[in-house]
Amino acid sequence: MSTLPETASASAAAEPIRVSATPAGSPAGSHPVEAEEIAFDIRNFSMWYGQRQALQDVTIKIAARKVTAIIGPSGCGKSTFIRALNRMHDLTPGTRLEGSLKHFGDDLYGPGVEASVIRRRVGMVFQKSNPFPTMSIEENVLVGLRLNGVHDRSVLQARLEESLRMAALWDEVKDLLNRPGTSLSGGQQQRLCIARSLAVQPATLLMDEPCSALDPIATAKIEELIQTLREKYTLVIVTHNMQQAARCSDRTAFFYMGRLIEYGDTRNIFTNPGNPQTEAYVSGRFG
Repeated sequence: MSTLPETASASAAAEPIRVSATPAGSPAGSHPVEAEEIAFDIRNFSMWYGQRQALQDVTIKIAARKVTAIIGPSGCGKSTFIRALNRMHDLTPGTRLEGSLKHFGDDLYGPGVEASVIRRRVGMVFQKSNPFPTMSIEENVLVGLRLNGVHDRSVLQARLEESLRMAALWDEVKDLLNRPGTSLSGGQQQRLCIARSLAVQPATLLMDEPCSALDPIATAKIEELIQTLREKYTLVIVTHNMQQAARCSDRTAFFYMGRLIEYGDTRNIFTNPGNPQTEAYVSGRFG
């Protein structure tokens, strides 16, 4: 990674985080971000892996039923941030966190709150598609429901079709449900993993570089799917692809060296950023 230009010095990180109150293109009189329903309310969040601090004092409100893109250079804390939103770090020894993380008003890390419950409410799709290799397409979609005690065949069949339809995969696999999930193409496997996440009816879906391993055609299908899902779900997407962030998201958050530098309407972030570090990154001068 190239060094940061002098005009975007580290001192800029101390500037207040800039948040666009009203998305560009919104009708007159539309509600500002603060008046919207908030999916994630995160305040003064810091996180460590052992002695290494990965996130520093992140404060952000992510609106419900919007697409929020998380951008920034490699190693800036993007994946660490979204994995904290469904407690994936519980599986990593030596992690420590401070601050407040709430999902629709509920404390994600509150006393007695089980990580398994959070992960049902906050689904995750990873960079590399990961269908269970020993399971059929049908079994891959329904595994979460069965683990949660759903055994009614009619309910399972209804949820199977509904989830595959929402993932824009039903028409392609409806006659292949007994085949292994790994028999599908890379793009289909990623949509299968999305269907698996949707089957347990989460409130929010996190996507960590969901298209980085896909070809342009498969990427376009995932992006079309994101536009459909935004009508019902809150989506938070990590991406290195600036064009993808600009195409797909309502809001964009720029992270650098473990800090949230700027957050606001995507159009403003890309055309009129308020922080010199943001401007340097989205214009390609570093990263």
